[in-house]
Amino acid sequence: WLWCTLEERLDAGDALFVEAIHTDTDNLGIRIPVGHVDYFVNGGQDQPGCPAFFHAGYNYLICDHMRAVHLYISALENTCPLMAFPCASYKAFLAGDCLDCFNPFLLSCPRIGLVERGGVMIEPLPKEVKVYLLTTSSAPYCVHHSLVEFYLKEKRKKDTSIEVTFLSNNVTSSVKITIPKQQLEGRGVMAHPNPQCQINQVKLKFQVSSRVWRKDRTPVVGTFCTAPLPVNDSKKTVCIPEPVRLQAGVPAFQDLKKLRVARAYAGGSGRSFPRAVCQELFVRAVFHPISTK
Repeated sequence: WLWCTLEERLDAGDALFVEAIHTDTDNLGIRIPVGHVDYFVNGGQDQPGCPAFFHAGYNYLICDHMRAVHLYISALENTCPLMAFPCASYKAFLAGDCLDCFNPFLLSCPRIGLVERGGVMIEPLPKEVKVYLLTTSSAPYCVHHSLVEFYLKEKRKKDTSIEVTFLSNNVTSSVKITIPKQQLEGRGVMAHPNPQCQINQVKLKFQVSSRVWRKDRTPVVGTFCTAPLPVNDSKKTVCIPEPVRLQAGVPAFQDLKKLRVARAYAGGSGRSFPRAVCQELFVRAVFHPISTK
């Protein structure tokens, strides 16, 4: 595909709006952006739930490639949004460097499915914009992306790794935050099947490398914060009010329900909502911005 001319492949000039879903760029798929908006799902390769070894035969060859088709079908059949975020790279997206859709979409985050121009509301349309999103391993595939952050009270002379896990109704999702040495802040993007206002607990675990002969068991102290994406203002961010003390290898649990995480969906009002209302507010806020006053 790299050597094809515009006449030989899909490009942004083929229609009023062209979106491309990339799920197999390391094998049979197109590696370069070709539309107005190009979705690189899970980085564009190695989709969750697909076999990773040759012994799976034909399914190994075709699973990643066909995931794009299944994603679009799921977007047509389900209401949960497959929302993506523009970013310079997949690594930067996972690191929490791209939290909104201001550049270049002026906060209108693109979504896969039969949404007019993918939900992009600017003129003129940009071209070949790479956007990234995470998914689950099975239909309906959609997840709710969250920023997770940890702020150390004091700088350390080595990198600090903290595993963050969201727990809700027997569903768990985890991500590792790395705070570089002599720095105070680490962040990352978490993907969870449920919206934040349905998260019951967060588990924090300070990880120490098993390859170090003499391990540093000094506990770390800091503040944990989280916010649902897109993060357009600070009102969405919720922080655990008291500093958290983490002992190496010992998980610490915090109750997010008490922090009224659902206020992120209520314009920062601090009100909490029942689960069904929480889900409805999220869907309505994504597709039709509303006031909850």
